[in-house]
Amino acid sequence: MARTRTRYAPDSGLTTRMVTTMFLIGLLYVVFVGVLLAALRGSWPIILVITGGLFIAQFWFSDRIAAFGMGAREVTPEEAPELHGTVDRICALADMPKPRVAIAQSDVPNAFATGRGERTALVCVTTGLLRRLEPEELEGVLAHEMSHVAHRDVAVMTIASFLGVLAGVITRVALWGGFARNHRSNDPVGIVIMLIPLISAVVYALSFLLTRLLSRYRELSADRAAALLTGRPSALASALTKVDGQMARIPTQDLRKAEPYNAFYFVPAFSSKESLGRLLSSHPTLEQRLDQLARISAGLSRP
Repeated sequence: MARTRTRYAPDSGLTTRMVTTMFLIGLLYVVFVGVLLAALRGSWPIILVITGGLFIAQFWFSDRIAAFGMGAREVTPEEAPELHGTVDRICALADMPKPRVAIAQSDVPNAFATGRGERTALVCVTTGLLRRLEPEELEGVLAHEMSHVAHRDVAVMTIASFLGVLAGVITRVALWGGFARNHRSNDPVGIVIMLIPLISAVVYALSFLLTRLLSRYRELSADRAAALLTGRPSALASALTKVDGQMARIPTQDLRKAEPYNAFYFVPAFSSKESLGRLLSSHPTLEQRLDQLARISAGLSRP
């Protein structure tokens, strides 16, 4: 039987948001596929095969694709003894199975976790992070990432992001392929088909907002869980401050390569201070995260 409990602090707010997000995403998915089936009635077998295939691919392979895209290379305890030792300590504290451990050759100081569950989990840190953080700071970052595995929110984010990916693909196909090219403007079917790009865009926007709202909360939840597990919120706050400050010194080209994977990272990477991505970030602001850690520290210091 799969393990379901660890010593990470439970978060009913996170659980509620994950269930709500999955329900609303599922509802959007049903409506979206229903519209496609109604508009393209003669092509329903193809639609079902494509949507089903994309869903399976998204669920089973997206974490591997993301890890590969971010350059994660699994390392043995002999190759990275200190890193493995830190992960071992957190696993002992949390009473959870040890995930696979990886290192990415990148000067961008960051870390991430992927996997559908504890059995497939992978925790990765970059060489830039290892070079810049003190041992207790690194422990806080890894505890944060492993809380995503313990709370299973990595899997939920993977599934929740599927509809946005699908809607984006449909929008591009509709715009580039010209679905309505062979239909008259007064043909009801043609009108529905012409609306597919608009419907896809709306679905994409809604799924994007739902996943962003969940993502911001889950980052705060991971900070809280890590701080309570290690008992050192100040170390995690120090790591956050240091990593965020170091981002400004990273070459813009490297930051641009990292930006597509911001939803996975410990701290998002932005190539521009005026980036629209900051407004629609998958993470709460640094001030929000530090404020929460300060409150936790104050609470732990009380008798």
